Amino acid sequence: MTEEEIYEGCRSGDDAARKELYVRYAGKLLAIGMRYLADKESAEDTLHDVFVKVYGSFGKFKYLGSGSLQAWLTRVMVNECVGKLRGNRLLATIPADNVADDLPEPDSVKEVPAKVLMRMIGELPAGYRAVFNLFVFEKKSHKEIAEMLGVSEKTSSSQFLRARKALSRKIYEYLDK
Repeated sequence: MTEEEIYEGCRSGDDAARKELYVRYAGKLLAIGMRYLADKESAEDTLHDVFVKVYGSFGKFKYLGSGSLQAWLTRVMVNECVGKLRGNRLLATIPADNVADDLPEPDSVKEVPAKVLMRMIGELPAGYRAVFNLFVFEKKSHKEIAEMLGVSEKTSSSQFLRARKALSRKIYEYLDK
């Protein structure tokens, strides 16, 4: 099935299209959930919530061509994860104690396997992790992040800086092994 066929099928309530949507995108969305929530059970619960929401919202979504369905699903997943973090009050700022002031050279970061780097990101405190993910992976500005998280732009910016520093320390520790 093409992305457009999946969209049309889901819009008309076709169970085969719904199954195909889940099979095709659940893994990617779960990975996003893990990046934000860092706990598989919470990510799986959120994934379930997202599919329930998406299946009931196809009348509101407009297919705009290749990639638009995945982009919409990603946006819904990110918003659900951020909402869950905000609802659990996990976005509180955390002091930047024992955080390295220098950042690793870009070439040294390439020595860290992607899976290890994603684990390191998942180990960041929730507030740092949310801002880092929104800024780096979702390409949101600090103004947009502040609006999404209900914080000031300055808080978003400082959380991102602290996240980078904490991640730097983890990368240095990994490379020193």
